[in-house]
Amino acid sequence: MALSSYLLAGSRAASPSFPSLRRRSHRFPPSLVTTPLPPAQRWRRSLRFCAASSPPPPVPPEDEELTDYDNELSETTGNCDPLCSVDEVSSQYFEANYKPKNDLIKALAILATSLAGAAAINHSWVAANQDIAMVLVFALGYAGIIFEESLAFNKSGVGLLMAVCLWVIRSIGAPSTDVAVQELSQSTVEVSEIVFFLLGAMTIVEIVDSHQGFKLVTDNISTRNPKTLLWVIGFVTFFMSSVLDNLTSTIVMVSLLRKLVPPSEYRKLLGAVVVIAANAGGAWTPIGDVTTTMLWIHGQITTVNTMQGLFVPSVVSLVVPLALMSLTSEANGSDQASSSLLSSEQMAPRGQLVFAVGLGALVFVPVFKSLTGLPPFMGMLLGLGILWILTDAIHYGESGRQRLKVPQALSRIDTQGILFFLGILLSVGSLESAGILRQLANYLDANIPNADLIASIIGVASAIIDNVPLVAATMGMYDLTSFPQDSDFWQLVAFCAGTGGSMLIIGSAAGVAFMGMEKVDFFWYFRKVSGFALAGYVAGIITYLAAQNITLSLPTSLAEIPFITGS
Repeated sequence: MALSSYLLAGSRAASPSFPSLRRRSHRFPPSLVTTPLPPAQRWRRSLRFCAASSPPPPVPPEDEELTDYDNELSETTGNCDPLCSVDEVSSQYFEANYKPKNDLIKALAILATSLAGAAAINHSWVAANQDIAMVLVFALGYAGIIFEESLAFNKSGVGLLMAVCLWVIRSIGAPSTDVAVQELSQSTVEVSEIVFFLLGAMTIVEIVDSHQGFKLVTDNISTRNPKTLLWVIGFVTFFMSSVLDNLTSTIVMVSLLRKLVPPSEYRKLLGAVVVIAANAGGAWTPIGDVTTTMLWIHGQITTVNTMQGLFVPSVVSLVVPLALMSLTSEANGSDQASSSLLSSEQMAPRGQLVFAVGLGALVFVPVFKSLTGLPPFMGMLLGLGILWILTDAIHYGESGRQRLKVPQALSRIDTQGILFFLGILLSVGSLESAGILRQLANYLDANIPNADLIASIIGVASAIIDNVPLVAATMGMYDLTSFPQDSDFWQLVAFCAGTGGSMLIIGSAAGVAFMGMEKVDFFWYFRKVSGFALAGYVAGIITYLAAQNITLSLPTSLAEIPFITGS
């Protein structure tokens, strides 16, 4: 998804799961180190409960430059708790450069903007022109999300603010407040299913990751031949992403590449393969990508038919770029030596057990839905509950293993990402309630009568625009009466929205994570990879359409398995 979870990639890359990324020395300018601490700061220092576990920063040499301090001011020392993430010398630096007038001006500016927005919303024009007002607010909020880095406003906060403003406008323009409240309640029920599902899935993956469970997969990659490694990395990521999600798979595999291959153009190319493979792998299973999960939860697609219809196109969308990349000069270089960092990470106790139970919990979700008829998030919460009890039991009495338990895992998951999804989905729900999405659907039907072309355009747009609101808007534009469950349109939307984001590095969560972890430039990816990804995208669509015309199907023995039929 475009521009999504950039900060998650950074936080996960610096988490205890990847210790090699956190080992840096701390250097401070002598002017800050030698200045005695004021009494207030010494008092605050005594209150920090993590001081005993965190060694003090080393005293720098006399010729240390200030720029070194600026680069590493934000990093913490040792295993310090987040409450003491700002140490004494950085506090001194902050107090020495603190300008309260700037904060006052910013606060007044935000207050004035809020008051102006409230006055504008309450204007009679908004009630008379509800559709135009909602489109303007959505466009303004979406621009804030797209230009998050330039504006320095987190997209999660912008998304939540946009959602509230849209529903306020809807309450003003609705026939009555009761109607708006009823619409909001219905939208909240639908959104909460996705939020609970993501919360459970991300927690399970974080628990497995904290136990180094993914080493069972990555340790079996032994080849160092450039071409062979290209294909191995691609298919390992492809199948890993089908069970996990494309973002987590990208973080795990890019971290592995740092241990297998030294910094080079070849490693960047391998990272691009991870992005393409993660997006392709997440498109053919209901739990592999958030957009596919949304379609599955709301009943547009089912498990078996999705896997049956999208597996081959997803493989083609990966194989074509891999074949083309194998011809590049980077893939024909000399063998890469293995890094010694690989042996520095040890699997946590009972890591294999936690990996097996966590993987089983994720795979069991479609089975649970078929057996009970309950929403998928209930199956995900069941798996989380079992894994929670298991980790509490196996680590009982081990005070040094607290970070391996669920409460600590909950503190490391991407909460801001979940809030971003919440804001986006609530915003789209308001547009659907107002009938704006239905008007857009009617316009597309009148001007683009081919449903396959509409789905393909959605995929191309997902390379630029976040695919979560795109798919959410598509679900609001077309209901099951327009296109029934498991129709070619819904499956093609799932495929295109999942794989289309590979065409640009900002087009998916996997690409944004790769860009943040490896510091890859947007234009490098555009020049080196975008063409290959586009070829795979087009080849996948052609494969899907051809497969539907010749009615390819899975063996009847698989289709007759009772617990997955129609799930």
